[in-house]
Amino acid sequence: MTGNVWGYHETSGRLADVDLTGFKVEATDGSIGKVDKHSDEVDSSYIVVDTGPWIFGKEVLLPAGTVSRIEVDERRIHVDRTKEQIKHAPEFIQDKHLQDADYHRQIGRYYDEPRTF
Repeated sequence: MTGNVWGYHETSGRLADVDLTGFKVEATDGSIGKVDKHSDEVDSSYIVVDTGPWIFGKEVLLPAGTVSRIEVDERRIHVDRTKEQIKHAPEFIQDKHLQDADYHRQIGRYYDEPRTF
């Protein structure tokens, strides 16, 4: 991936006035959960996905740059990562992601580098 992993791609279909909370999230190989919260902050946009029973109720932070397509009418978001890639991402720590620049960079590096599993 090149560019800003924390910004939505122009082709994603992101509409600023649409609340993404509750949208279903699809990896390239299947459903991973629903959006619990999101941010449209410049250079720090992301979605937090509640994975439910898929990975034992874990929440994952996905930078906006992983979003490939948003289907507003279907309330569905597609991301350009596999379930395995998301499962192996650094753990989402709610209090840390807003306050710790190193943690923010760690997440960004993970999603910016090509991964194979």
